[in-house]
Amino acid sequence: METWSTLTLFDREMREHARPDGPGVRVERVGDVVRRTGAADDWNGVVWTAPDLTPVRAEAEIAAQVEHYTALGHDTFEWKLYAHDSPTDLGERLTAAGFEAEPPETLLVAPVADLPRDVALPAGVRLRTVTDRTGVELMVRAHELAFGTDGSRLRHQTLARLDSAPDTLVAVVALSDGEPVSSARMELHPGTGFAGLWGGGTAAPWRGRGIYRALIAHRARIAAERGYRHLQVDATDQSAPILRRMGFTALSTTTPYVYRTTPQVLTRRH
Repeated sequence: METWSTLTLFDREMREHARPDGPGVRVERVGDVVRRTGAADDWNGVVWTAPDLTPVRAEAEIAAQVEHYTALGHDTFEWKLYAHDSPTDLGERLTAAGFEAEPPETLLVAPVADLPRDVALPAGVRLRTVTDRTGVELMVRAHELAFGTDGSRLRHQTLARLDSAPDTLVAVVALSDGEPVSSARMELHPGTGFAGLWGGGTAAPWRGRGIYRALIAHRARIAAERGYRHLQVDATDQSAPILRRMGFTALSTTTPYVYRTTPQVLTRRH
């Protein structure tokens, strides 16, 4: 895989020409940024900045986005900053404007054709495709067990996506004796060639048994069947080594800069 050309393709298809990720969400290019705006339970924030963004224009854009989202009454929004974005001190400028940096993640991409597709699960574990409210509740419980965070926003976003655009979401939960032990999602972006992997969290007693790898293979097989060329992951330090061994390549790092108008914790897109 040509790293630089793939990163250029990712920036163009997934950031500069980003699509809405839920009903009622709008994506718009305003000035030097592309932003997503939805309801309070949707993901709101800046996904792309112009590659020639200057420090002076950056200051203006930061102020404009703070004004935009706070005027809507949103408690939080995010500026998704990539290591290769300009200007080079954009992160420092965001911090000075009141944003808080969350832990960085590694942008990993792999050609679907190169990924394993054999789903090998531990004995007694089976996969259930999430297509209804019951499945969503199982997935939310698995998510909360894995990450220790509230799954209310995940519930809202998944139900909305299944209702409005079910062909753009693959969600699955791993069950043992009917109880959720892991879950994962894949967001499909028609016309881009990219599918994004999210979640992949496993409850602590079940880690180290290959469930995470099995969920990657499961989604890779579906992506191949639907004609997607690349899988993309924003990986934590915990999952990145596994993904590298499976064939993913690091293209950049991404850091969420979060602006909070009230003191509360933002639910990240695990």
